[in-house]
Amino acid sequence: MPKRPNIIIVTGISGAGKSTALHALEDAGFDAIDNPPLTVLPALIEACENSAGLAIGVDIRSRGFSLEAIKRLLADYPGARLLFLDCDLEVAIRRFTETRRRHPLADAGSPVEGIRLERATMEPLRAQAERVIDTSLLSGRELRRLIQAGFGGNTERHLSLTLESFSFPKGAPRGADLVFDVRFLANPHYEDALRPLTGLDGDVAAFIQRDPNFQGFMDRLQDMLIYLLPLYELEGKSYLTVAIGCTGGRHRSVAVTEQLGAYLGERGWPVRIGHREIERRSPMNDVEGAA
Repeated sequence: MPKRPNIIIVTGISGAGKSTALHALEDAGFDAIDNPPLTVLPALIEACENSAGLAIGVDIRSRGFSLEAIKRLLADYPGARLLFLDCDLEVAIRRFTETRRRHPLADAGSPVEGIRLERATMEPLRAQAERVIDTSLLSGRELRRLIQAGFGGNTERHLSLTLESFSFPKGAPRGADLVFDVRFLANPHYEDALRPLTGLDGDVAAFIQRDPNFQGFMDRLQDMLIYLLPLYELEGKSYLTVAIGCTGGRHRSVAVTEQLGAYLGERGWPVRIGHREIERRSPMNDVEGAA
């Protein structure tokens, strides 16, 4: 018998990163289609039977788009999941200004009114979405990692776990479920030989591990997560983001994130690790033009 594909509807505010999300899902094995006419979706889904997954991008530019059409689609395919991408008004304006694109609801001038109208129109879908991702502070790489952790892959465990280090002065990652502060640990920044290194370097990790408070903290953190993760999984949660912060986001939080990831990975949990402040300094991680 034909098998209905795993369907993800990707929608949201123009400029919030729909194209990046679709590419991430395509890399994870989905058939990805952007902005098909909504009237052809039933035939499209039928044609993709036995596919591992189908990611469909829809927004106000899609022919036949309406809130009723999306709600009807979700009702007709109960297993379909709705992902909504959002961003701050100022960020959306900047993205449209930088790319010189015309907003579909705006006049030839400023996109401001078009974005505001779109946000008001799309709000009911935002409230209905299984997951909302605010991309205002996310790079393209960070968004791809979140998408693939939450929706990509068919691992033995249902819960996908993301561990991310960050700098508190630059703000905790949006969407983090659990946040831990490791600024109480000895700071390698004040050691001249260690300052230019990161928590990925063995000398930095060894320095932090010599702090008398380190092992007691790690033991308790690891025990707590080993206790909590099965409970989140039992509750039906499909993704969990644990953020670990320090002052600069390059030494203590990185070393703790790496050790925690290794510990959980050895116990069978699928773990994705990211280091926000290190990645943002990489020339290979320029923010993508979000569509």
